[in-house]
Amino acid sequence: MEIPILQDIVIILGLSILIILLFQKIKVPSILGFLLAGIIAGPHAFNLISSTHEVELLSEIGIIFLLFVIGIELSVKELISMKNTVLIGGGLQVGGTILFTAIIAYFLGLPLNSAVFLGFLFSLSSTAIVLKLIQERGEITAPHGRVALGILIFQDIIVVPMMLLTPILAGDGGDIVNTVLLLIVKIVGVGAVIFLLARYIVPRIFSMVVKTKSKELFILTTVVFCFAIAWLTSSVGLSLALGAFFAGLIISESEYSHQATVNVLPFREIFISFFFISVGSLLNLEFFIQNILVILALVIGVVLLKMLVVGATVLLLKYPPRTIFLSLFSLFQVGEFSLLLSGVGLDNNIIPDSIYQYFLAISIITMGLTPFLIAAAPKITYAILKARVPSSVRHRLERFNKQKTTAEESSTEPKKLEDHLIIVGYGINGENIAKAARNAEIPYVVLDTDPITFKKAQNNGEPVIFGDATNSLILKHLHVQEARVVVIAISDPGATKKIISNVRLYTKTAFIIVRTRYVREIEENIKLGADEVIPEEFETSIEIFNRVLKKYLVPYNEIMDFTASIRSSDYEMLTSVKGRPHKPSLQHLHIPNREIVTLSVQQNNRDIVGKSIQNSGIGKNFRVTVLAIKRDTQYITEVLPDTKIKQGDLLYIFGNPININRLNEKLSY
Repeated sequence: MEIPILQDIVIILGLSILIILLFQKIKVPSILGFLLAGIIAGPHAFNLISSTHEVELLSEIGIIFLLFVIGIELSVKELISMKNTVLIGGGLQVGGTILFTAIIAYFLGLPLNSAVFLGFLFSLSSTAIVLKLIQERGEITAPHGRVALGILIFQDIIVVPMMLLTPILAGDGGDIVNTVLLLIVKIVGVGAVIFLLARYIVPRIFSMVVKTKSKELFILTTVVFCFAIAWLTSSVGLSLALGAFFAGLIISESEYSHQATVNVLPFREIFISFFFISVGSLLNLEFFIQNILVILALVIGVVLLKMLVVGATVLLLKYPPRTIFLSLFSLFQVGEFSLLLSGVGLDNNIIPDSIYQYFLAISIITMGLTPFLIAAAPKITYAILKARVPSSVRHRLERFNKQKTTAEESSTEPKKLEDHLIIVGYGINGENIAKAARNAEIPYVVLDTDPITFKKAQNNGEPVIFGDATNSLILKHLHVQEARVVVIAISDPGATKKIISNVRLYTKTAFIIVRTRYVREIEENIKLGADEVIPEEFETSIEIFNRVLKKYLVPYNEIMDFTASIRSSDYEMLTSVKGRPHKPSLQHLHIPNREIVTLSVQQNNRDIVGKSIQNSGIGKNFRVTVLAIKRDTQYITEVLPDTKIKQGDLLYIFGNPININRLNEKLSY
């Protein structure tokens, strides 16, 4: 029996493989390969896809998995801390884009209802593309990553009211009041269900699943939970993606979140490719070629308009210039929910088919530009910030960004900054370093650009400055040239490199310690001037192996030498796969032909049970040594010759494996 969707999957994924192989050689993002595969296989080119609807369903699954993983990487507390970005930032961005788009479209001759509807379409950005790219770059927790995430969450929510308003714009309102009231009731109900699941049900279910030690059951439970919440939100008129995001947030609060992420990632990578393919298949090549100049002009206009609105929004949220530019280079495109909304507008005759085709072309081009602009954003931002700006404009911008914090800085900044520690970033690592510095009475100052963490540091009584460390003037203000140590504890790899360079502009003597997520970033950071780079992924491995060495009774000083040797060689032993990696020596890794084991006194053997160590003959007959005894919940660590052995004891035995086995037989049978 022939399955049409199977043929389509083979064709479009096979075509994607060929295109992406070529694109990888010329360093073009794979997202563009999927878009191009969709264009080629679409109905307006070679028409290779027969099951269009099924492919769209697969693309929806990809978006579900993407938002699920994003939700797992955050937490409910972090989401609550982003409420200003979500509500104020998202509201300003969406409202501003709708307003200016409607005004421009109205003056170009479109009816007012069509002009407002175009504002709806252009106000939404691509959640799937932006979050995927930011996540791959490890910037989801960076300031601009949090801004993008907050605004995109608001857009995903606001698309539902937009769909409700679309019939009204078309002159067919229906019973809109009852519809809105019913939607509110449903949302409250869904919120209550999600709360109950997160608080009482999901932790217990996952606990039971984990106890089975079944990998298949764990994967199945994770996927079913993700789809169930997505289906729940979809059933009340919200988006599937938003439900998946909430599902991820719920799991993020559990201790199983990391394993859930690992299980879902392969599914996400496969299904998200169908999303980009389905988007590319919508493009009408004939219309595109005939109107190429007009389309390109409109693309430039839409991109500039969205960048201006996003930039103004982030500026009003009082973020520094670097975050402003990185944010506007992330959210300039038209999103996937705009494509969904445009279909509703087309069905209600709000926009004619010609406007719809222009909109599709603009959407696909802006989506295609996104990987390039996000990748180039740090360099472009650096060039813009280094450009000559009139001093009056620069001073006004600085005053605007600092007006909220000037008084606060004067009260929290240390009176004397000399031989001090500078901590860049007040995340978990930064906060812990600050606590340690306070306890050790080391003078320090904290620097952060995130308004939320800045306020948190203030509430904790920290000497904190609101500022961007990528700006050399901020570092000068902190007297970096007189600092002894600079710790860079942020999650933005690009900003980290820039900060290292800026520090070295002022001082060659300050000791720079960098926290990074991946070991591959060590070499470049050291070349830029960092003295020590600590990758999280290998520090965890070292700590685990330290525990292993302790269990092998390796002397403490040798463990410390071993650890120091790994770090001093920049983790070469853990990364080298060719040649002869650095191998720290351990002279006492184990004692030949000797083991330490735990034996249970199970049987009431009269020769041993109830007798002392000396009278039991354990040492004389079995030639082993009893190091310690666990009796109930108590440990007997000083074992004397007259210490008695009782049934149920756990004996910690040191000796020859053969002799230990002989003793175990005596105790067990």
